[in-house]
Amino acid sequence: MRVCFQLQVRPELMDQYIERHAKVWPEMLQAINDAGRRNYSLFLRADGLLIGYYETDDDQAAQEALDADPRTARWEAEMSAFFLSLDGRADQQAQRLSEVFNLEDQLANLPATRN
Repeated sequence: MRVCFQLQVRPELMDQYIERHAKVWPEMLQAINDAGRRNYSLFLRADGLLIGYYETDDDQAAQEALDADPRTARWEAEMSAFFLSLDGRADQQAQRLSEVFNLEDQLANLPATRN
C-alpha cells in the first residue's frame, strides 16, 4: 500500500524543520521501521507545503503501532510546533492524498504484446 500525505510547515520554522530531519533520532527511525513503514520520504516546498510518502502492508496497523510506541511520543510532541492548523500529532492528523496514477500498476495491467 502506498500512502501520501500533506502538511503545512510554519514558514518561520522551515530551517529548523529541515535541520531536525537531517538527523532524525535513531530510536525514531527504528520505530518507523518496526511499525512497517518503508520507502518513507518527505518533500518540502519553499512555501512550507510538505508532502510525505511511504509504503506499508497495513497502514492502520502501522499507525496504531506508532501511536502505542513510547519512542515516538517525544518526537511527535516536539514536531507538532512546526505545523500550521493541527490540534495534535502530525502523524495522526495529516491530510491523506488519493493516488490517481501509478506507472508500475498500469504497466503491469497492459496486455502482453507479441514481438
